[in-house]
Amino acid sequence: MKITAIRALMLACVFFAALLTANRDARAVLGGSVDSVNRDMSAMKADRSQVKTLDGYCVHEITSGTLTLREYVSSVGIVFGIAWDGLFNPDLSYLLGSYYNQYQEAKRQMPRTHGKRSMRVQTSGVVVEKWGHMRSMHGRAYAPLLLPQGVGPDIIR
Repeated sequence: MKITAIRALMLACVFFAALLTANRDARAVLGGSVDSVNRDMSAMKADRSQVKTLDGYCVHEITSGTLTLREYVSSVGIVFGIAWDGLFNPDLSYLLGSYYNQYQEAKRQMPRTHGKRSMRVQTSGVVVEKWGHMRSMHGRAYAPLLLPQGVGPDIIR
C-alpha cells in the first residue's frame, strides 16, 4: 500500500509539472510579439475574444470563465501593456517576461503594509499595479519605453 501512495504522489507531481510547463509558453509577454495572443486564447480556453483597433495600437481581449485579459499591442506588433480582471491575479512571472526580475526586486524593497488592497510597483522599465479583493482582482502592467508615440499609460485598463 505504501508503494501505491508513493506512485500516486509521483504521478501527481508529473501531472502538475506538465501543467506548469504548458502554461509557461502560453502567456503574452510584455515586450513580446502579437503572436502570443493566439497562444493565450488556446491556453485560457477562451470563451470569447475580440480585437479593438484604435489609433496606433490594438487591444486584444480574451475572456475565460475566471479571467479577462487585455493585451495592448502597438502597430509594429509588440505587446506594450497588459490589464486583467478576474477571480485572481494572473501569474506575473510569465506575463512580465524579462521585466519580472525588475518587478520582483522593486517589490522586495517596498515596505510591507498590512490590510492594503492595492499595490503599485514602478521601475525604470516596468509599472505594475494591482488592486481589488478576494474573488475580484484587477491590475495592469506596462513598459513605459514601449508605449507608442502619443499613447499614454492611462489607456491600459
